[in-house]
Amino acid sequence: MSRSRLLETDGFNQLANGYGGYYLYNIHDIYVGQAIEKYGEYAALEARFLEQLCGPGDVVIEAGANIGAHTVSLARRVGPAGRVLAFEPQRLVFQNLCANVALNSLTNVECHWAAVGSASGFVLAPELDFHQRNNFGGVSLVDARQGRRVPCAVLNDFLELDRLRLVKIDVEGMESHVIQGATQVIAKFKPILYVENDRVDKSEVLMRLIDGLGYRMYWHVSPLYNPQNFYGEEENIYRNISSFNMLCLHRDTPANITGMQEITDFSRHPLRKG
Repeated sequence: MSRSRLLETDGFNQLANGYGGYYLYNIHDIYVGQAIEKYGEYAALEARFLEQLCGPGDVVIEAGANIGAHTVSLARRVGPAGRVLAFEPQRLVFQNLCANVALNSLTNVECHWAAVGSASGFVLAPELDFHQRNNFGGVSLVDARQGRRVPCAVLNDFLELDRLRLVKIDVEGMESHVIQGATQVIAKFKPILYVENDRVDKSEVLMRLIDGLGYRMYWHVSPLYNPQNFYGEEENIYRNISSFNMLCLHRDTPANITGMQEITDFSRHPLRKG
């Protein structure tokens, strides 16, 4: 039995004692699940960075929460006086998200079974075979023609919040859609935006959209492997794979950013060849 597993079942879900809490994960997930099983954490360098962006009492929105690997640490960071609103459209992934919130006795997390986009309504969320190896967090809802019909929320519906510190967006190519549906809430609170930007063909449009809302952007390239991982594993199963995100700060927000490259040329991307 793997040392990560606290619960040995005949199914695809296992339970691990990992960084910051307990995690129910799919053993066939080649990114999130595999990382939790081997390291007791997923994208921990990114998680540690996100923890620095908020503090006790803050409100955080997480669009694309997956099974809650970051949700748990963010919820612990903001504490009982804070809130985390976590959105996940995939049915079985959402169930794992809820399980992880419950397993860690987190009372400050609201889990929403929904996509996040530019308009309220419904979208199709493709359903994969969870008994087979796959990257379940890499499912894109963009132009999906089949799948389960799930609600699509817009963040502008959350204008009643009394504060908002951080919006984390990881939605597999729908980042611009999320921001288009959040312009009012962004204008009201001017939160920190942490936005995945790993699709070169969509990058410039995304950057110009965020720039038009009055934000400065900085590259945050975070390796998936953490040498100081929770289980102390020395093997790097991800080799040189990193996540490509942007830290976005409103120009009205005082900030002293060091060690990060500000984005000034929207046509350039670290993954662009040539």
